[in-house]
Amino acid sequence: MLTSEMIRPDGALVQLSDLEVIPFGPVVRVTNEKAKVIIEGSHGALVLQWAGDHTVRISGMSAAGPDMDQLPAYAAILPESGLENSLLTRETENEISIHSEQLIVHVDKQTMSFYLTDTAGNVLIHRHQYYSGENHLQCRGEITEGAQIYGLGETTGYLNKRGERYTMWNSDVYAPHVADMESLYQSIPVLLHHHEGKAFSMFVDNPGKMTFDMRVSHNTYRVDLETGILDCYFTAGPLLRDVVSRYTALTGRMNLPPLWAAGYQQSRYSYMNQEEVLELARTFRAKQIPCDVIYLDIHYMDEFRVFTFDPERFPDPKGMIAELRSLGIRIVPIVDPGVKIDEQFNVYRDGDQNRYFCMTKEGMTFQGEVWPGMSVFPDFSDAESSRWWGDLHRYYTDLGISGIWNDMNEPSVFACESKTMDLDVVHQNNGLPITHGEWHNMYGLSMSKATYEGLERALDGERPFVLTRAGYAGIQRYAAVWTGDNRSYWEHLAMFMPMSMNLGMSGIAFCGSDIGGFEHSTTGELLVRWTQMGVFSPLCRNHSAYKTLYQEPWRFGPEVEDICRQYIRLRYRLLPYLYTAFYEASQTGLPIMRPLAMEFPEDPQGYAISDQFMFGGNMLVAPIYRPETEHRVVYFPPGEWIDFVTGGRYTGGKHCMVHAPLDTMPIYVKAGSVIPETDAAEHTSDAGWQKLIVNFYSGSSEVGGITSEFKLYEDDGATTRDRMGQYNILKFSMSEDQTTLRLGYQYQHFAYDNRRMTLALVVKNLQWSPKAVEGLKQVSSIEELGSLEAGWAFDALHNECHIRIPQQKKWECLIIK
Repeated sequence: MLTSEMIRPDGALVQLSDLEVIPFGPVVRVTNEKAKVIIEGSHGALVLQWAGDHTVRISGMSAAGPDMDQLPAYAAILPESGLENSLLTRETENEISIHSEQLIVHVDKQTMSFYLTDTAGNVLIHRHQYYSGENHLQCRGEITEGAQIYGLGETTGYLNKRGERYTMWNSDVYAPHVADMESLYQSIPVLLHHHEGKAFSMFVDNPGKMTFDMRVSHNTYRVDLETGILDCYFTAGPLLRDVVSRYTALTGRMNLPPLWAAGYQQSRYSYMNQEEVLELARTFRAKQIPCDVIYLDIHYMDEFRVFTFDPERFPDPKGMIAELRSLGIRIVPIVDPGVKIDEQFNVYRDGDQNRYFCMTKEGMTFQGEVWPGMSVFPDFSDAESSRWWGDLHRYYTDLGISGIWNDMNEPSVFACESKTMDLDVVHQNNGLPITHGEWHNMYGLSMSKATYEGLERALDGERPFVLTRAGYAGIQRYAAVWTGDNRSYWEHLAMFMPMSMNLGMSGIAFCGSDIGGFEHSTTGELLVRWTQMGVFSPLCRNHSAYKTLYQEPWRFGPEVEDICRQYIRLRYRLLPYLYTAFYEASQTGLPIMRPLAMEFPEDPQGYAISDQFMFGGNMLVAPIYRPETEHRVVYFPPGEWIDFVTGGRYTGGKHCMVHAPLDTMPIYVKAGSVIPETDAAEHTSDAGWQKLIVNFYSGSSEVGGITSEFKLYEDDGATTRDRMGQYNILKFSMSEDQTTLRLGYQYQHFAYDNRRMTLALVVKNLQWSPKAVEGLKQVSSIEELGSLEAGWAFDALHNECHIRIPQQKKWECLIIK
């Protein structure tokens, strides 16, 4: 443990940002080539390229040289990212300007600092400047007064990162995650500057160690690199959602996961044997608590050898997996990168013979200790090694497994000074060798890429699922992310909200935390509150550590069990809405858990809120995150908000105290929203919701002119046929004025047979009684309506108008007030 010895008064702490640096300028030469402009200065050089209509790549190095002709290309950037646009350069006495159709880069000739404007001269990206030092590069960027800093991936602390400092260095951090923890498992070096509703981003594509320091100066952030070049991509907005969408166009967006991966997931370190796993699954079904996934941690393996099952603990894995599949439950086993050194182990023997493992600078196989003892590690920088590793996963797919959990892939190495590989280990990098110190943050991404692609090859059209602990920018293309070894602390429940929102703004839409906390032991109250929040996170997984209390939903008595069941079932009811949010993330890169600033960019009161979030674009979630607490203040953004449970109405732009006893979490719907749902089920089946209930949330009688729409996404939820166009998009619309409310829907794309015969529409929270629904007959009760193909009924008790119609390609009706 750490003691006061660590803060002896004679200790010296020197950080990179303290080291002496000098500006690149002044300019000595400008070269305009076909697709790039090279600006050479007295102490450094800039290479400028357009990487899209709103993104410019500005690479900085300490001296001009042959490196400028072959800039590094890491897996973070999509191969198809365009860098071939021709550049127009103009010079004045004091400035060089580089023009595209949308942007202009202005470079000061004396200092080589630069800023970006649109063609009308409006500043879009504030002034930045590169500096050079001894074995060290630095970028300084202007932070405007009142601006917020978002992004930076998986970081502790609040939503706004202004005043903080973080190091991008993937680290196995088992110690409690606290606010001054500078490094965790994921390194996503993208910073978003947001001010008065306008935003831009800077992504630094360098997988070596770097720091983002917002402490050293109130009005400046500094980025310091230990290795490589300053390879920066600047993306203009103006809106935060524009920046996130354009950044993910550069680094890629998630593929649609299988629907089962959106369900509730149960894990523990470890479920120790086959019978325990089967009994766990049977208990979920007996208690009617939905569940789609059970994870197997390292104890399923034979002496912790990857790609094995322990023959005594798991004597019949294929039979176990088949029985679980009959219950609608998938198995996701853990796979770490460490391969046990054992000449009798075929994975080690094959990899060693083919030199697929990482090598020392002396040409020997690097060895390090992890769970199996002394181990070796695949070199995922090499395409041949990666393909070999990916193809090994046929061992699992042949057993009926289609999801893999990658852990320890920072990579973590025990009893090593660096806590990872020696920094001078050499990665082959497809013929362009690079040291581990230069490539470290790429290891987890490259492992998940190899895993995902291997599963894709083996599954023959079935969608794979990969969950990873470590990653780098672009990891969203291959894996979901969880936030590592958190603890059963209320503070960690609270911390996940800003952490997940910043992960989402850093491109990682599919993320989650260990519900209940991993280490320590949870309580019934904490498990309830974490489950309530967790069912609204993209990844919904309960996970606990060895020797802690078991924390399945029924472990703390009937009240806790009932509340957890209620909220897990709510997630399954909302799957049409959630799955559509996954689809939107796959198309636009926008996250599922969103900060208020993204949906309400003109409302500064929401910019720094860390303890509530938007679930998709229409639902506001405000968890309880303190013990023995039944009240909290909720901020309602502009508009009108409807309590999801009670129907109570709140006027936006205000803070309100709300009551939330243990069985209640504050959830609100924006008036005018369309929220689809289905019946809760014990597990997912497909995303062609045979029973679909579409809820339209009416505005108050004082509100006029509400118009809204929602595009529902449907497909089979399991295969990659969606990539071939086999899906549906249904656009639901609502418009309301003082006398009428018009509902409608139409298929904008129809290529998947959902086998649905009827649709149920519900107009909720009416403050008036409908006189008629155009073209439909009124019946006396909801029960009678349920037996008909078409008609409508008014539920006066709940102020709801229920409509039932046969499914058709297009439909519209008018409700008379």
